[in-house]
Amino acid sequence: MVVIDLEKQRTRDDGVTVVGHRGASGDRPEHTLAAYEQAILQCADVIEPDVVPTKDGVLVARHENEIGGTTDVADHPEFADRRTTKTIDGRAVTGWFTEDFTLAELRTLRATERLPELRPGNTAYDGLYQVPTLDEVLDLARHSETCDGQPVGVAPETKHPTYSASIGLPLTGPLVAELAANGLDSRRAPVVVQSFETTNLRELDRRTDVRLALNVSASGAPYDLVAAGDPRTYADLVTPRGLRDLARYADIVSLEKNVVVPRTADGTLGEPTSVVRDAHRAGLEAYAWTFRAENQFLPAELRTSADPAERGDLAGELDVFLDTGLDGVFSDQPGLAADAVAARR
Repeated sequence: MVVIDLEKQRTRDDGVTVVGHRGASGDRPEHTLAAYEQAILQCADVIEPDVVPTKDGVLVARHENEIGGTTDVADHPEFADRRTTKTIDGRAVTGWFTEDFTLAELRTLRATERLPELRPGNTAYDGLYQVPTLDEVLDLARHSETCDGQPVGVAPETKHPTYSASIGLPLTGPLVAELAANGLDSRRAPVVVQSFETTNLRELDRRTDVRLALNVSASGAPYDLVAAGDPRTYADLVTPRGLRDLARYADIVSLEKNVVVPRTADGTLGEPTSVVRDAHRAGLEAYAWTFRAENQFLPAELRTSADPAERGDLAGELDVFLDTGLDGVFSDQPGLAADAVAARR
């Protein structure tokens, strides 16, 4: 038997926040306590649970409310009749959905790797971990510290809030209650609540003092605006005028990478846009997502081979993006991101 003692190396703050995207999801199945623990050991400043509701109104950590690709639910014959098709944000989705399971039923499932073809090493952990509640993630963070001795931050992302509200399971109230129960409902708390929609961020701004972030995709529009017939797109929200409006109810704009540095037609990195500078001028911090080490996710010039699963030059990509003045980055391999940030001191 080999006993391994993992110790974090204490460092000084470097001014760039490293967020463990769904935990250290490049090294453990995403949205498990093991993934969040691994992210903390890898010197992430913040861990990120996406939150969705159960049938009995408990917030749990899953990337989507559809769980066929991240749990072993398909192997449970007792739940076979719960497979169904629903319309989520205007798109038909088939599978099993958290809102059709009580927490007790979800506890009988186990997490599985979402990208087994790219991360075969993570499949060794399939079947080991339960679906955690938000309360468990907050509890882990409250009892941990970062590599520079600070409280571990948490960045819950509210998934499909318009849809959840439409089925009688709104996210805002339960989320605010969970933060308050954990002593994290204050401006000084190491918490940032994220959303791809604007309406629930405005509601959160009225109901909590924690910092808020709008997530911005490189295409499309927030679904709450689509549902309301509002023609504005994500591109409209990151114009200088749009960012000034955002600053009235949010603190951070969290940008898909291509909004910050677009890819060219040949898959290489192009010229940075002005969005980070514009966000700072509006009084917002600017983060970018998602930085992943596998070749499939890297720009062409930073890939190490034609194997999509092999790891390429993530540090090189981060260097380009950090030169734009970003305040934070989301990474599936937060240890590599933390090393890249530290190397720039």
